[in-house]
Amino acid sequence: MLDPFFLVVIGIIIALIFDFGNGLNDAANAISTVVATRVLSLRAAVLLSAFFNFVAAFVFSVAVAKMIGKGLVDPEVVTTVIVISGLIGSIVWVYFSSFIGLPVSASHALVGGFVGSALIGAGIDALIVPGILLVFAFIFIAPILGMIGSFLFSALVSRIVKNSPPGKVNNWFKRLQLISVSVYSLGHGTNDAQKTMGIIAILLFSGGMLGTEFFIPWWVIILSHTTIALGTIAGGWRVVKTMGTKITKLKPFHGFCAETSGAGVIIASSIFGIPVSTTHVISGSIVGVGVARRISAVRWSIARNIVWAWILTVPVTAFIGALSYLILNPIFNAL
Repeated sequence: MLDPFFLVVIGIIIALIFDFGNGLNDAANAISTVVATRVLSLRAAVLLSAFFNFVAAFVFSVAVAKMIGKGLVDPEVVTTVIVISGLIGSIVWVYFSSFIGLPVSASHALVGGFVGSALIGAGIDALIVPGILLVFAFIFIAPILGMIGSFLFSALVSRIVKNSPPGKVNNWFKRLQLISVSVYSLGHGTNDAQKTMGIIAILLFSGGMLGTEFFIPWWVIILSHTTIALGTIAGGWRVVKTMGTKITKLKPFHGFCAETSGAGVIIASSIFGIPVSTTHVISGSIVGVGVARRISAVRWSIARNIVWAWILTVPVTAFIGALSYLILNPIFNAL
């Protein structure tokens, strides 16, 4: 059998590949609105977003990482092969979706892959049902909160600026959008990077490298934030185009309202240790500002395709994670 340390190293490398893909796909979440409104160029937007993805490492706690690491599957029965198999399930879906320009939830891809491999590798008793149900509930709750928040916020802001000259309003919100996209990227960085932290920590724990107490080492925090920031820098234009231009037409005012509402939902969720999909949140927020203008302003066919991708994410990644375990476990045991 392979040396446990070597297996953990392989697992960490695969986790960082997922983390990079998370930034690659989810870069669209943070920058789609600011690029679509032409406040920033694509290059400037990804650099700004990547910077705040990294800065988030020094701002928030690691509540989400602990939820991923010990709130979904019993860490006492998790093996390195289970974690690696779950990561493969999520990586296949995230990179495929990025290639075709489909914004999906890297968060739920990770949870789906991990739960699927754990179910096959450790049995149903290993699953922590309340934690899993909480994550799945927020598949629906998070985008609804984003949509309602952005709808109400944009209605309020519209009332405040309704008597101001349009040109002046546009210039105000171009500046304000720089603040909102920065705060959103900060929230995105803390919630999403922590998912990789949790996975790496459970790899270390299952390999006997954390002792008897589960915790998140500082170097894991820095490494995870650095990797997701690099993935954001390499963010795919196809996903940015779908999020920023196909759901509804955006102006700086709409971008500011969507980003501000989305940032509020993500940061609040991170404080309470709830891993949410930043893709779901910003998609809901963009729909919300579109509905605030008029229902017909939203391209519902595009929104429907995105929702179908969300629905498919967990079962597809769970299946790939389970299949990966069935393939890899006998191979690793034979080596």
